[in-house]
Amino acid sequence: MLDIKFIRENPDVVKNACNVKNLPDVVDDILALDVRVRELKTLTQTKTAEKNKITREIPTATDRAPLIAASKKIAAEIANEIAELEEKEAQLSDLMHRVPQIPSSDTPIGADDTENVEIRRVGTPRKFDFTPRAQWDLLDMNGWWAPEKISNICGARTYALMGEAAELQLAIETYVIQKLIAKGFRFIECPSITRPQTIFNAGHFMGADMSVMNDDVFMLSGTDRCLAGTSEIIMNSLHSGEVLNESDLPLMYAGFSACFRKEAGAAGRDTRGLIRVHQFNKVEQYIYCTPEQSDKMHEFLLNNLCEVMEDLELPYRVIAACTGDMGFNKVKMNDVEAWFPSENNYRELGSCSSIGQFQARRTNTRYRAADGTLQFCATLNNTGIAMPRALVPVLENHQNADGSVNIPKCLQPLMGGRTKIGGKH
Repeated sequence: MLDIKFIRENPDVVKNACNVKNLPDVVDDILALDVRVRELKTLTQTKTAEKNKITREIPTATDRAPLIAASKKIAAEIANEIAELEEKEAQLSDLMHRVPQIPSSDTPIGADDTENVEIRRVGTPRKFDFTPRAQWDLLDMNGWWAPEKISNICGARTYALMGEAAELQLAIETYVIQKLIAKGFRFIECPSITRPQTIFNAGHFMGADMSVMNDDVFMLSGTDRCLAGTSEIIMNSLHSGEVLNESDLPLMYAGFSACFRKEAGAAGRDTRGLIRVHQFNKVEQYIYCTPEQSDKMHEFLLNNLCEVMEDLELPYRVIAACTGDMGFNKVKMNDVEAWFPSENNYRELGSCSSIGQFQARRTNTRYRAADGTLQFCATLNNTGIAMPRALVPVLENHQNADGSVNIPKCLQPLMGGRTKIGGKH
């Protein structure tokens, strides 16, 4: 969320952010509520002081009745004003949680993903001398999954990798984790069960009513818990309420967890294969830093994922997400998209996001600056690798005519020295 002082002083900037992110402009309502809340706070403080003065006079007064009546009258007025104050504060809180983060000046203005801007391409899509198979055909012919059986057991949008494909997925995850550790990240195996408040604190949903999460989040019936859709949510609250030292920033975490999403908004999309499933594994990069460090850390996180694409020998491109596609809580977002031969297209494998101080205000995560002042941290996140989605371009780009798949060189030590899997080898 934004600072109310910033909204008061920069209403046009915030209005513009609402406009370019295609979100309702609630700035005027916020400012009006803010004025009334401050008025009510002053009134209740003034009247409480007046009531306390009268209360002190009652014991020594010769005629107590007028003082007692006056005290009761003021008490009733205070009660009414407190009731209004609580109502207005609740309304203000809800609207404050609907104000989007201000996008960076270099973010493209656009309505949706069709107006995203390609920054660069790396690698050339392979020209096959045979018709390349789609992911499901490779999985079928090598016996690397049993989609009908698993669907009957577990329901739609579930999967189970088997044999060498399962080994390859684990090798990719392990490789990325080891790479991030070598770059200075602290590895955390995060829980997948959390409280709804933790998700709310990450700023992925608008408003103060947490029931809006129900369409996207698996709630655990009969408990106060739910399933997290990314370890970013857990890492975002690691230092909730703490004051960090500026000299310790940036703090860099690499979280790994099983992730769960309802995908309610994706009905009918990617129903076949491994792209859009309810449960998946993800390595997530997460950083706490000062606002001044944020741009440098954004490039660092983005380059880490680009390096992974190159290590996996995948053609890819980097996209600058436009304002209408970048999300409610983001200052800046870059997508990294890998080449999918079966679709003759690039598809997103990770998003690098600068959040500014938006999340830290929700979690009250601050640092003591060199000048002694307390400041909110800036936070950033990016995918390290998301599986099984990232397995798809690895299988498709490295396939051979006999259905076997060449293993990228970086993974071969983690695959027992094998250079290929599947097929007739």
